Amino acid sequence: MIPAAAPAAHAPAAGRTPGGGARAAERFIEFDGVYLAYDEASGNAIEDIGLTIREGEFVAIVGPSGCGKSTFMKLCSGLRRPTQGAVRVDGAAVGGPLKIVGMAFQNSNLLPWRTTLDNVLLPLEIVEPFRSQFRQKRRTEFADRARALLATVGLQGYEDKYPWELSGGMQQRASICRALVHEPRLLMLDEPFAALDAFTREELWCTLRDLWSARGFTVVLVTHDLREAVFLADTVYVMSKRPGRILARREVGIPRPRDLEVTYEEPFTELVHELRERIGRIRRA
Repeated sequence: MIPAAAPAAHAPAAGRTPGGGARAAERFIEFDGVYLAYDEASGNAIEDIGLTIREGEFVAIVGPSGCGKSTFMKLCSGLRRPTQGAVRVDGAAVGGPLKIVGMAFQNSNLLPWRTTLDNVLLPLEIVEPFRSQFRQKRRTEFADRARALLATVGLQGYEDKYPWELSGGMQQRASICRALVHEPRLLMLDEPFAALDAFTREELWCTLRDLWSARGFTVVLVTHDLREAVFLADTVYVMSKRPGRILARREVGIPRPRDLEVTYEEPFTELVHELRERIGRIRRA
């Protein structure tokens, strides 16, 4: 049985984010009584969402298909406004798309006519203030930043390759680099590894784990993969069927750093089974 709000079993040291960064903002993301209806005919997609995410925290959102997980991401990043209630990020009400957000999705969506490096540079070309700086002859500096980021995910030497020359896993690595190249404070991930084989998926879990640990950005991960959620996250939220509501908040409580061996140990498998049982009951209700 998953408690509605389990106590933290591995709270970060005072004055530090879960990812190891500087002092955390305890209310970096706030949802206060949030509802969203896309139109009157379809009713609410989500309703009465209330939660708080700390700066530097890694959060996973799980639940049955169609429960509003992706809608949650749109609200959090400012791509949609709530029908009712308030969404605040870093203390300010969200009124439109946020520049401090990076996003990656199930499909890498790399532009086929651009090289890996140029795909990663794309946000710096189109998002201010980087766009103006890019045009003011800072391209070399930004390219060096992108190359360093690609090297951290094992893509050194592939900068001049086109997407069709990369494997699916390489494309997703490049997609994550593109989401991080402008050094966002918030990374939103919507099923980023779902289309990959099991071995590649686990490799990218570890890549993401290491990037988050080194850089300390906040992560909101939407996933159907419960192993992925438990391996990566500090906190897992379980959503109901549509209209989506938060039914449970679960602190993972497995010490960090985590390696893949932990996924075969009893505390990990017990938590995955708890989550699976809870979502199974939701689906049958």
